[in-house]
Amino acid sequence: MPARRGSVRGPRADEAGVRGYHGESERVSTLRILVTGGSGFIGRHVVERLRARGDDVSVVDLKPFPDPSVPCVVGDLRNRSIAEEAVTEGLDGVVHLAAITSVLQSVNEPDAVFHTNVVATEYLLEECRQLGVARFVFASTNAVAGDVGRATIDESLSLRPMTPYGATKAAAEMLFSAYASSYGMLTVALRFTNVYGAGMQTKDSVIARLMRAALAGGTIQVYGDGEQLRDYVYVTDAARAIEHGLALEEPDVLTIGAGESVSMNELHRLACEVTGVEIAKEHVPGKPGEMPAVVVDISHARATGWQPEYTVRDGIAATWQDFRSSDG
Repeated sequence: MPARRGSVRGPRADEAGVRGYHGESERVSTLRILVTGGSGFIGRHVVERLRARGDDVSVVDLKPFPDPSVPCVVGDLRNRSIAEEAVTEGLDGVVHLAAITSVLQSVNEPDAVFHTNVVATEYLLEECRQLGVARFVFASTNAVAGDVGRATIDESLSLRPMTPYGATKAAAEMLFSAYASSYGMLTVALRFTNVYGAGMQTKDSVIARLMRAALAGGTIQVYGDGEQLRDYVYVTDAARAIEHGLALEEPDVLTIGAGESVSMNELHRLACEVTGVEIAKEHVPGKPGEMPAVVVDISHARATGWQPEYTVRDGIAATWQDFRSSDG
């Protein structure tokens, strides 16, 4: 491959060349940020948040960004030429959200998920290395830790993913660690729990299904006895975590969640309470290998200066308001 312009070794995280950041409260200039997967559910919130604070934001995604004023490279990052087109000289950082996130799809199509979640990530990192892009914030998942029963998940656990999806995120985290150590890139992996909230009408996650059932009078399926625990983080809290990750001064891994796990039965009760609809539910056999609980410790993220603003109830209420507004 022909040599790219710029440094072949990314600037150290403490060099003055990392423009605009001397701590989150002391931003001194507009930043140029690329958001991969920026046309998606989380991506749209991230782009809106970064633009609102004055950053120059571009997007690369399989589909165009809804606002044509946002520069967008449309294409598949598994094609290296798309990464080369999207990562340009003068970028201050990359927010990497583009991924196949379906656990079921990862089990059925592990090779496709590997190329999307790992190979495309390496293409982006290598483009950043060659052009001296110093900051890289990555959307990872608590699933890298695997099944720990009802124990608490934090950043100290060994990585033992149960699915190809979790394995690809763990592999990407190892790439970030290597690029941080070898080339001085400032890489931050954010291990998200279940992200939900405004704008998730097309998603197939459980809260979206609850909202649609409340609107249309449908039935929600509950696996097993419904006592399995999950942590749900509201999408604007997730977007704030990404903004926070861009401001950190050294490479890190942060667990990002609400810090409160609720059972499916409790989630159903909250949804009925918030919507005022007695949503019908049907208990069905549990999925083989389903984890009994996801309980996360977000104290490290809090120690770095981030914390969630939404409780699960408040987040469901905001999501319901958005669903009702979009329903006309």
